[in-house]
Amino acid sequence: MEGFEYEVMRDSGDTCITICNMENVDPMGVHTGESIVVTPSQTLSDVEHQMLRSASIRIIRALRIEGGCNIQFALKNGEYRVIEVNPRVSRSSALASKATGYPIARISAKIAIGMRLSEIPNRVTNETPASFEPTIDYTVVKIRDGRLTSSPGQIIP
Repeated sequence: MEGFEYEVMRDSGDTCITICNMENVDPMGVHTGESIVVTPSQTLSDVEHQMLRSASIRIIRALRIEGGCNIQFALKNGEYRVIEVNPRVSRSSALASKATGYPIARISAKIAIGMRLSEIPNRVTNETPASFEPTIDYTVVKIRDGRLTSSPGQIIP
């Protein structure tokens, strides 16, 4: 079973975009905040990617979440399960922002005050609105350094 995450954004006008998808390299059960993560995913077929992307958009709409949202999936043999929906900016959102240049927290704050994605300028291009999905033609890998992990009873300084 493989783990994948999608960073999704929705505004009050129901405009939805996916910012990026991420693949958790470590086995399921390792907290995604401590997992080795690759974006964009490296092992999804286009059919699987489109299935999870569509599911992400259906989920953010069904839950009526406005702003950034992180959705985690488990995938095995072409079938998926939703593991977790974070209707907020998460640790994975920071990686997605750095990898794509899309300022998820900033855009979420603007949506919270009533702006729509089409009204927010894209700081990366200075030409398109924030409603355009970012694309990346490179790979970003986050590797934990181990300093924040602890054993039971261990106090981290």
